[in-house]
Amino acid sequence: MSTLRTWVSAARPPTLWAAAAPVAVGSGLAWGEGVFRLDACLVSLAAALLINIGANFANDASDARRGADGPARIGPTRAVASGLISPRAMWTAVLVVFGLASIGGVYLAVIAGWPVLAIGAASLTAALTYTGGPRPYGYAGLGEIAVFLFFGLAATVGSRFVHDATAPATAWLLAIPLGLTVTAILVANNVRDADTDRAAGKRTLAVSLGRRGGRYLYAGLLSGAFVALAIEAAVGAVPRLCLLGLLAAPPTVPVVIAVFRETGGPALVRALRATARLHALFGALVALGAAL
Repeated sequence: MSTLRTWVSAARPPTLWAAAAPVAVGSGLAWGEGVFRLDACLVSLAAALLINIGANFANDASDARRGADGPARIGPTRAVASGLISPRAMWTAVLVVFGLASIGGVYLAVIAGWPVLAIGAASLTAALTYTGGPRPYGYAGLGEIAVFLFFGLAATVGSRFVHDATAPATAWLLAIPLGLTVTAILVANNVRDADTDRAAGKRTLAVSLGRRGGRYLYAGLLSGAFVALAIEAAVGAVPRLCLLGLLAAPPTVPVVIAVFRETGGPALVRALRATARLHALFGALVALGAAL
């Protein structure tokens, strides 16, 4: 049970909402447009979660090798850096998880076409090179852009595409606010880790902008998501009932305040998890509006 708990912790369950929310929105759109397929929804959800887990495993191993998860780190214990899981075992798990995700991708490609394989291959490459490889882009301040593109645009539009092999403009538009809220999760993480990332040579935006700048970026992403959704619905570009997503705005306020005020590790960890839950709530409400 101790080993199982270690692996579950390494998968970082609180962050998995990042993968689930865009699938919900894409599937909600498909339902509202009368093209919903249960098999496409379930397989895309499983594949998205597996890619997220595999990315977390790869990040754990790669950051440990580069010394980014040393004893000074204030977040949750990392499995490889702490010696709880060996690098070889972690990379084996990455291969297994990505292999399972690829099986799901092949199934989706059979029902929706080759673009699914292209999205999947690009997603796996991005997951492996975020903190791995000779020039990890996560160490060059490009992590936020990648999260917006893959966990926002690609995940939302791709989750809509698998139902009937179309990618309507509505899916692209709703992917924008979803991309902003999911990117806020990474920014919250990087604001927390700014000091240790700087020491390890990991130049995230929170390191480049400083903690203060990272906090303003965090607040801008969340507020921008609500503004974007409101404008899209007001002009009729997305279903008006997607405005249900604005119900997630009030609980966002105390989380933003906490990110600005708190400096301690435990408080920022709670803020990170709260941000992931806000992203999930926002996605669920938008998906409900799209479906109705």
